[in-house]
Amino acid sequence: MMKFNSKTIGYVIFIIAMLLFPALADSKWLAIGSTFLIFSVVGLSEDIILGKGGMFNMGHALFFGIGAYTAAIANKSFGIPILYSIPLAIIIPALCGIVLAGPIIHLRGDYLLVATIGFNIVFLQLVENNIFGITGGPNGIFGLDTPSFLGMDLASPTAIYYLGVGVLILTFFIMANLDRSKAGRALHYLRLDELAANSIGINTRGYKLFAFGLGAGIAGLAGVLLAIQYSAVSPEAFNFMQSVLFFSIVLVGGSSLPGILMGTFVMFVLPEIFRDFATWRYFIFGFAMIFAMILRPEGIFPARFGKIPEYFKRG
Repeated sequence: MMKFNSKTIGYVIFIIAMLLFPALADSKWLAIGSTFLIFSVVGLSEDIILGKGGMFNMGHALFFGIGAYTAAIANKSFGIPILYSIPLAIIIPALCGIVLAGPIIHLRGDYLLVATIGFNIVFLQLVENNIFGITGGPNGIFGLDTPSFLGMDLASPTAIYYLGVGVLILTFFIMANLDRSKAGRALHYLRLDELAANSIGINTRGYKLFAFGLGAGIAGLAGVLLAIQYSAVSPEAFNFMQSVLFFSIVLVGGSSLPGILMGTFVMFVLPEIFRDFATWRYFIFGFAMIFAMILRPEGIFPARFGKIPEYFKRG
């Protein structure tokens, strides 16, 4: 019989609130809600690499950007409808994640962190210099087609919002099942002690590449949503500071769904609500990082391994 605990009820209430939100919000709040959904998905994808795998990845905006640019280039240069570009926008970042991580996966701690920063900077330079004449340079790519599916026009803010809700629920499902899967357990032991994990026969290199591939693929999917929301992509949305924010959200919030959702709300939604105080977010989050590391080094809402809603578990 299905059992409901307080955490399960909390998730259900959150999803229902997200589904009902468009009925209560005007266009401005709907856009803010879509922003929250997109960046929550990116934060959760960073959690697979940093929170679950324990690998210091500070270049995650790279994969977010590859997904967005893949969809934009497929649409503008090759005429592919933007929704149909989604498989490409997942597969290409996932493959990039595996290929880029391959040579550096043996690095640990700050060495890996610096290498991932380097990848993010290289990506930004490539798109800003209009590589192959298809990235639009510093101005990016504008005027993307509006999304439609089977004749249905999905260009309205409400349709884009519900698209974001669907992707977030799908990400919840992947994250929750990952905890109970063989790969999830391997990542858990890898994060705790890589040497011990190796000694009991876990293919640590393989699972590290798996984490990079899965995290990059989900971030690429979120990139498509961003391209759809703004009908455009531009380099500044995927710069190093964005990577720092995703890294900080997982670190401060903790490797858990509530922690990452709360961190995303503070970093990406509050500045939209209080635009006059937007520049203070770095100040506030800087102090949050200091206090979290002193008082709760595992994050404000640390994950409890294996504790996931019953209805999310595989049969």
